[in-house]
Amino acid sequence: MTFLWYIPNQVDPGHRGDDAIQGHNGIERLTELARLTEDHGWGGALIGTGWGRPDTFTVATALAARTTTFQPLAAIRPGYWHPAHFASAASTLDQLTGGRLLINIVSGQDNLAAYGDSEGDQPQRYARTKEFLQLVRRLWTEEDVTFAGEYFSVTGSTVATRPVVREDPLNPRPHPRLYFGGASDAAQRVAATDADVQLFWGEPLDGVAARIARLRELESELGREHPPLEFGLRITTLVRDTTEEAWADAEAKVAKMAETHGSRDARWFNAVGQQRLLDLAERGEVLDDNLYTAPGKYGGGGAGTTWLVGSPGDVAKSLNKYRDLGITHFILSDTPYREELIRIGDQLLPLLG
Repeated sequence: MTFLWYIPNQVDPGHRGDDAIQGHNGIERLTELARLTEDHGWGGALIGTGWGRPDTFTVATALAARTTTFQPLAAIRPGYWHPAHFASAASTLDQLTGGRLLINIVSGQDNLAAYGDSEGDQPQRYARTKEFLQLVRRLWTEEDVTFAGEYFSVTGSTVATRPVVREDPLNPRPHPRLYFGGASDAAQRVAATDADVQLFWGEPLDGVAARIARLRELESELGREHPPLEFGLRITTLVRDTTEEAWADAEAKVAKMAETHGSRDARWFNAVGQQRLLDLAERGEVLDDNLYTAPGKYGGGGAGTTWLVGSPGDVAKSLNKYRDLGITHFILSDTPYREELIRIGDQLLPLLG
């Protein structure tokens, strides 16, 4: 199983209640977070992407150079990157780090016009992502690649520096793992054929089980050519010494969010996966044993929409139930990021696996 943290490469301080300190986005602070993941049981960390943030791949490169085992899960967008440019940059970084690079392909909303990109409707967006994934895989594993697609093309292309390959029969690595998210039918079809790991946000167990079952059906229906799709969970985990303390802090955090931010940001409504999370509040404020839906009412988007709340034992029990469904990759976080990286790494991770 893989356990990753989250490093917020944000221009503005205080992301989701993080400590708003001077130099929050400087190399020393980011390096400290990356090194702390190495010291407290984490395999690495997700580094988010989006126009208006520092360039994710540059941050990932800097942190990889200052660490030893840290695996950056660099989020990248087709359209911001051309497949050949990306394949070359990623294979170079992977080779330089001895095979530590992980990739998260993002096809969601962004300020595309700011960097000269455009997109059509949802099926077109994911058709382009599919081409991107297919071409990058070929460039990482083949020579003299010629490809003429609807969105991308190359002629006689060979990437000079190849990704690190590991011939492990239980866990083969032909190239960096390709993580992917998306809950729409178009997104699931791309994941079923062309991703390595499908990431879910914090849905209840029955919702995740249904999505896994659907993806397995699509693998068979569409004819997957790669090893079976793996699954991951990206979620906020609010952990305290006792159950009572955790819920008191969770409710206090949500009350502060309500006071500070008001109702949730309407920009999230268009994403199918985000809407699924927001709809959970209609089922109840607490689902399963300890999945807290209230944060989604007050601006908690993405992984901050639902939280797993409780003692280390409570949250470990819940995460192990997701593991029993087939989840093998976990990306966890809570704020303040530095304090919780240590707490959750020391108190929760030893109970998992």
